[in-house]
Amino acid sequence: MEQRELKRNLENRHVQLIAIGGTIGTGLFLGSGKAIQLAGPSIILAYLIVGIACFFVMRALGELLLSKAGYQSFTDIAEDYLGPRAAFVTGWTYWFCWIMTAMADVIAVGVYVRYWFNIPQWIPAIVCLIILLGLNLLTVKLFGELEFWFALIKVITIVALIGIGVVLLVMGFKTEAGTVSISNLWNHGGLFPNGISGFLLSFQMVVFAFVGVELVGVSAAETSNPKKNIPSAINKIPLRILFFYVGALIVLLCINPWTELNAAESPFVKTFSLVGIPIAAGIINFVVLTSAASACNSGMFSTSRILFNLSKKDQGPERFAKLNKNHVPSNALFISTLVLTGGALLSKLVPEQAFGIVTTISAICFIWVWGVILICHVKYKRTRPDLQRKSTFKAPFTPFMNYAVLTLFAAILIIMLFAPSTRTALLLTPVWFILLFALYSYRRKKEKKLRLSA
Repeated sequence: MEQRELKRNLENRHVQLIAIGGTIGTGLFLGSGKAIQLAGPSIILAYLIVGIACFFVMRALGELLLSKAGYQSFTDIAEDYLGPRAAFVTGWTYWFCWIMTAMADVIAVGVYVRYWFNIPQWIPAIVCLIILLGLNLLTVKLFGELEFWFALIKVITIVALIGIGVVLLVMGFKTEAGTVSISNLWNHGGLFPNGISGFLLSFQMVVFAFVGVELVGVSAAETSNPKKNIPSAINKIPLRILFFYVGALIVLLCINPWTELNAAESPFVKTFSLVGIPIAAGIINFVVLTSAASACNSGMFSTSRILFNLSKKDQGPERFAKLNKNHVPSNALFISTLVLTGGALLSKLVPEQAFGIVTTISAICFIWVWGVILICHVKYKRTRPDLQRKSTFKAPFTPFMNYAVLTLFAAILIIMLFAPSTRTALLLTPVWFILLFALYSYRRKKEKKLRLSA
């Protein structure tokens, strides 16, 4: 008999590391190079601002998820508070978000492999997808184990970077780029070398760096003890932001003046190559390669689960709601992986622009999803005071903080409109939402006709 329920095989250590994996990825290891070129040292402030905003989004999501035992993702929440249309659009948009994000990671895999081998970017991208598909088809526990070890590699790398950076600072170590010093943060044009405009334009890539932070919410359906594990994972996000983003970027920019970094390469690889250890840059390139593979792995997990949940609620094709003998939504996984090959195609057609295109679309769609979470939380507080009173994981400063973060997200979208590199993607993305609303209306009319004819 077909099992129609996901298996709760993720343990606390898996959820904690999935949360870390969601907050450390290609956006930091590769995308930060472009963001640093735009903002200079003020990029640290941009990461801090967006990181704080994401923490309040997660607190809102955490309270909502734990307010009702039946919630498996925020599409369930959107249906309760904003109606089935909002759930349909948000669910499919979240699937699209992760498709775009995983495409960026697939493209990054190709970029990193070219560090060693002069082969077309699309070849390692396809190989990566095939390997991860095979692993994801087995069990959800294997996904958790993969993320555990992938994330552990990232953590060790950033801890090593910060540790080495502190030692070099104390020594006053000299590299080919100059002396390692905290003064590198302001000696090359100040904290805002490209003015406020450069600082603001960096926010698109910074938002992309944080996509996946809500993955801990998607994994809620497959945790053994969500009431304990979800709050634990969410409450550790601020420390992770301070250490893994702010701490790592401060060290990077102390070792390496921002003017020496290239937008097209990983600043982490560049920095370790400056230290003078011949093998260091190769090791770090391997680490950022595993980071991209990890993020792509998360993308496969997330897109298959969201497609499974949509189809289970009759918001998608019924065949995607089927599980294999390992309790994995294999059909949903296959179709998501097939769509992901679009990233490899972009790597072949426009290798230089591919990463920028998909990261912009991803950031815009994630802003929609995060915004829906905040709006649902405001409505939850207003319409369900009984649940809010019983909550053991209340989001702080509600609803003021919800509105403040929504205002920030709106401002980032307006900024994208003025940047030539993001304007086209911003203007094209609404087509996706128009198609979804039209598809929902068509489905409703079709269902109504079927009911009347019956």
